Amino acid sequence: MKLASIKDGTRDGKLVVVSKDLTRYCAADNIAPTLQAALDDWDTIAPKLELLATDVEHQAVPCERFHEHDALSPLPRAYQWADGSAYINHVELVRKARDAEVPESFYHDPLMYQGGSDRFLAPRDPIPLGDTAWGCDMEGEVAVITDDVPQGVSKERAADHIKLVMLVNDVSLRGLIPGELGKGFGFFQSKPASAFSPVAVTPDELGDAWKDSVIHLPLIVDYNGEPFGRAEAGEDATFSLAELVAHAAKTRELGAGTIIGSGTVSNKGADGGPGKPVSEGGRGYSCIAEIRMIETIYDGEARTRFMAPGDKVRIEMKDKTGHSIFGAIEQDVVAA
Repeated sequence: MKLASIKDGTRDGKLVVVSKDLTRYCAADNIAPTLQAALDDWDTIAPKLELLATDVEHQAVPCERFHEHDALSPLPRAYQWADGSAYINHVELVRKARDAEVPESFYHDPLMYQGGSDRFLAPRDPIPLGDTAWGCDMEGEVAVITDDVPQGVSKERAADHIKLVMLVNDVSLRGLIPGELGKGFGFFQSKPASAFSPVAVTPDELGDAWKDSVIHLPLIVDYNGEPFGRAEAGEDATFSLAELVAHAAKTRELGAGTIIGSGTVSNKGADGGPGKPVSEGGRGYSCIAEIRMIETIYDGEARTRFMAPGDKVRIEMKDKTGHSIFGAIEQDVVAA
């Protein structure tokens, strides 16, 4: 099934069930007022939502037209948002940009940071930027939402705790990252509010594209109306999303509604080296930092600038028949 949180003037929105083709929705607030409330009692609430989803598909209940710009992020705020590093190719490239080596441990012990989760941007909200010198960058990723996860869960059991899947634009301020990491205490100011796709879906909704807790479909990133990234999310993933959930739960329980991100979806080139832009027949990139690093490798300097007011990014994923699965994150950068 597909779930969304519709704007209703409250912080957390109203829970709705959305049709598979993203054209209609039916309010589900008589079952659970918000998505967080549904996750808090998922085993009881999910079957009721599934029945409503069936009725929506059969048009057996009154529905309204679903407009993506009316949606908040599925969880407009969350108890926890942690982003991992499933795609080590991305880590290798961005660390090269900082003249930093990738420790061998990164290949079996994922990176993860805890982001701000008190307020997420809606999928069509603008990205407010205080200073272009901060180096504003998009990061196209996959994310999952869990129910309650016990401490020390295995990666096999962690997969059972993934209840919903969605996309995320994990906005980064590249110009602030080196200074923050130099303090030895991690990201904070360099990681402003993220935005998630209009719709979150249960893993079964993905069919055979969901395998071993990885989505095997391309992530579509367009920048200023031009194809920028078409990375295959099912390739070059060093860690699955279940492994990232298990990593997050190593020393603590995860509360229902925890969001875990994949990190930027990133592919190597066909020859095993850096990938090529879409315009040159490659799969492109899910963030600007990668193409800047590759420009530096081949040309000695980065030419592609980071985002500035007036720029637009769109992030989406389509099924094998070409239909949007999660709806699109589409954001303009504006001066704060």
